[in-house]
Amino acid sequence: MRKKLQSAIRPLLKPFLVVFLVLTLVFSQAPGALAARSGGRIGGGSFRMPSSRPYSSPRTYAPPRGGYAPYPGGGFGFPFLFPFWGIGGGFGGLFGILIFFALANFLVNTFRRVASDGGEEFSGYSSNPTISVTRLQVGLLAQARELQTELNRLAETADTESSEGRAQVLQEASLALMRHPEYWVYAGGGTKQARLNSAESEFNRLSLAERSKFSEETLTNVNSQLKAAISNNALPSTGELDNPTDLINQGPGEYIVVTLLAATLGKTEIPDINSSDDLRQALSQFGGIPSDKLLAFEILWTPQAEGDTLTSDDLLAEYSDLKLV
Repeated sequence: MRKKLQSAIRPLLKPFLVVFLVLTLVFSQAPGALAARSGGRIGGGSFRMPSSRPYSSPRTYAPPRGGYAPYPGGGFGFPFLFPFWGIGGGFGGLFGILIFFALANFLVNTFRRVASDGGEEFSGYSSNPTISVTRLQVGLLAQARELQTELNRLAETADTESSEGRAQVLQEASLALMRHPEYWVYAGGGTKQARLNSAESEFNRLSLAERSKFSEETLTNVNSQLKAAISNNALPSTGELDNPTDLINQGPGEYIVVTLLAATLGKTEIPDINSSDDLRQALSQFGGIPSDKLLAFEILWTPQAEGDTLTSDDLLAEYSDLKLV
C-alpha cells in the first residue's frame, strides 16, 4: 500500500520541485538585477508658444499729397482699383475705401488661418500648432565610460532654463554619442505628431516610461535645478570594498543606454533605425534642432552612478524594442 502511494505521489512532486527551483533562481538573482538602476537626467522647457512672430505688424502710411494711400503693411494692396471707388467723392468714396480695406483684411487673415490649420508652412504660429515628440535610444558597450563622464559633466554645468541653453545641451549630448560609434550596439526610436494641447501629455508619458526603469535618479538637472544623490547600489570608488565578492556577484557593466526626448515645433521625423548610418542621421537631426523650434527636451541615461551595472538581461527586459545596429 505504501509503495503504491509513493508511486502515485512521485510524479506530482516533480513539477512542484521544478517550480520551486525556478522561483529560487529568480529571487536569488533579483538583487543583482536591481543593482543596475541608477539613472541621470537632464531636461527643461515648456509647452508654451514661443514669442516669435512670422509677420510684421501692419504699419500706417500717410497718403502722399495728390496720390493714393497704399494698403497698410504693403505687398497686398490694390491701389489701381481706388479710382473706381471715387476717392474724391466725399463720404461715399471714403466709406467705399473702408469697406474695401475691411474686405481685403478679412481675406488675408482667412488665408493665413487656413495655412496655419494645415500645419505646413505656418504650423508653428497657429493657436494649436503641430508638435513632433521624438524619442531616440542608443545602447552602447560599457567600455564607453568617457560618455558617462561627458553626460555627468553636462548635467553639472548645463543651462536648461534658456531656449539657447537647452538647444546647446541637446547638441552636446548628440555629439557625445556621435563620437563613440565604435561602441554602438542597439538603437531605436520614433516620432509622433500631436497638437499642442495634447503633445505635453505624450511627452510626459514617454519620459515617465523611461524614468520608471530607474530605481533612483542619482544626478539630475531639470530647469537648472541640480540635484545629486549617492546610489544605494554604487560600489565605493576609493578604499577597500566591504565585500570583495560584490564585484563577482554584480558582474561587469555590459551596457550603457542613453535616451533623447525632444518636443519640437512643426512636423519633423527621424528615420527608421536599422543601421549605424540611420542612427548617425537621427543623431544629426537631434543635434541640429534650433532653439526657436525646441519646446522641451530630456536626456536620460543608465547606469549613472559609479559601480552600477546594466547587464544583457537587464537590457532585454527593459529595452526589448531596441534593434541591433
